[in-house]
Amino acid sequence: MKKSHIFGIVIIAVSIVIIAVTMGDASSYVTFSKAKDIAAKSAKDVHVVGKLTKNATGQVTGIVESPDKLSFRFSMKDEDGQVREVFYNKPLPQDFYRSEQVVVIGRFPKAESKQFQANEILLKCPSKYQEEQVKV
Repeated sequence: MKKSHIFGIVIIAVSIVIIAVTMGDASSYVTFSKAKDIAAKSAKDVHVVGKLTKNATGQVTGIVESPDKLSFRFSMKDEDGQVREVFYNKPLPQDFYRSEQVVVIGRFPKAESKQFQANEILLKCPSKYQEEQVKV
């Protein structure tokens, strides 16, 4: 075999290993109930999609910042309508109150935990996707 053939086979093998490893880290969107089931079996992070809880006037409720403003917790309703408290150990994101939908990436520390611990938060803000109207 030529050295170029061996080199090509090694590159292909490394590519297959990288793809296999990254697919093991991929997670899908789940509800809080499914996230609890996953927590009982493993310490794997999951994506939970939902909306912030709001009062009758449409204002976001249930957000509590720590005194040092370095972490906060909030209430979130998942796609099944289940409301859970989410803890995030980073400062409140800038457009958090305006977000239409929230994706939290994290897990329940234990299956019996009531609080979801997020490692990352992704926001979908309506203002980012609406066209600006220019009046002439």
